[in-house]
Amino acid sequence: MRAEILAVGTEILLGDIVNTNAQYIAKRLADLGISVYHQSVVGDNPERLLEAYTLAFSRADLVIATGGLGPTKDDLTKEVAFEFFGKESVVSEASLKILKSHFKDINRPMTENNLKQAYFPEDAIILPNNNGTAPGCIIEEDGKTVVLLPGPPREMKPMFEEAVVSYLQKFQQGVLVSKVLRVVGVGESSAAELLEDILDNQTNPTVAPYAKDGEVTFRITAKADTHEEGEKLIEPMEAEIRSRLGSNIYGEGETTLEGVLSEMLVNKKLTIATAESCTGGMVASVLINYPGISSVFMEGAVTYSNEAKISRLGVKAETLDKYGAVSSEVAGAMAQGIAKTAGTNIGLSTTGIAGPEGGSEEKPVGLVYVGLCINGEVKTKMLRLSGDRQRIRQRATMQLLDWLRRELL
Repeated sequence: MRAEILAVGTEILLGDIVNTNAQYIAKRLADLGISVYHQSVVGDNPERLLEAYTLAFSRADLVIATGGLGPTKDDLTKEVAFEFFGKESVVSEASLKILKSHFKDINRPMTENNLKQAYFPEDAIILPNNNGTAPGCIIEEDGKTVVLLPGPPREMKPMFEEAVVSYLQKFQQGVLVSKVLRVVGVGESSAAELLEDILDNQTNPTVAPYAKDGEVTFRITAKADTHEEGEKLIEPMEAEIRSRLGSNIYGEGETTLEGVLSEMLVNKKLTIATAESCTGGMVASVLINYPGISSVFMEGAVTYSNEAKISRLGVKAETLDKYGAVSSEVAGAMAQGIAKTAGTNIGLSTTGIAGPEGGSEEKPVGLVYVGLCINGEVKTKMLRLSGDRQRIRQRATMQLLDWLRRELL
């Protein structure tokens, strides 16, 4: 079965809200083995909405639409769907009863326009809304099916899980099983080149690369009759990818780089402290995302000024004068200083020029030095980063954490 997801709402077209519904539904349909080839967004306009239904059903058997089920005049998703299928609607007494009960429970009068939410074709499958006033529905006609769901995610998700999943299972033909490998330290083009023959000759399973901030993910997807068969199809492909990318693969699934590193620190009982200049506490912030990090993370210092570097970390004034705050020498002294004063096994440091101003020909914007002190041994690394101020800080943070991860492997 081919499905299409249609989001209805001018607020989505204008960028006022993010269409998280499509992401959620697409993932759930993949779990059910239903293919999604297109996603569309259309505003609250009856002519364009009718065009969207016509286009969607020209290339799909199932259309799942979200939004536009409310009580106002511009909520037209349901009415236009009825028009598309040539259906007349009447009041559903069961829906009306639930609607009236809802308003009674919240001690508010039910206005006349809410009545439109109780209208459905007599042969529609009505989907109760236990989290709002707008019921959904399913209409089947001549091999085509539309599923209408409310727009607010807190209403849409429960309705999908409670009513739509069981309905769609009858169309399920096998399952799609996926595994995500997370890669850092190598760009998308370089990683894809290492896997070029795999990407060019894939059948089942398929492999798809996705570039994200500072990392790349490879999603391996197998189509099979059962979840167990899908996992067996994935195993040899995963093994081959791991053999080629090696330690560049830091995790899988929904893991994060800071989570993997934090787990290593906790398991190895290695205490850590951070001294940051250009990243302004970002390194410490991501590390403490990990529950239980308090057993090894002792403290984080934002030593932005030269005075702070001297007084808090013991960086020598002559080192700053001779090499400048943005230098390998200062980064090393910062890492060593925080480890010594905090009494930790590991000290991390960052110092650089995040921009947009402050750069020079000798030290341009994006130049960052990171320092690492492990049990007294000091190392530094120079990074040349691009992007705006926030991106430079984020990439410096990720590269420093990945460097420490590799040192600990």
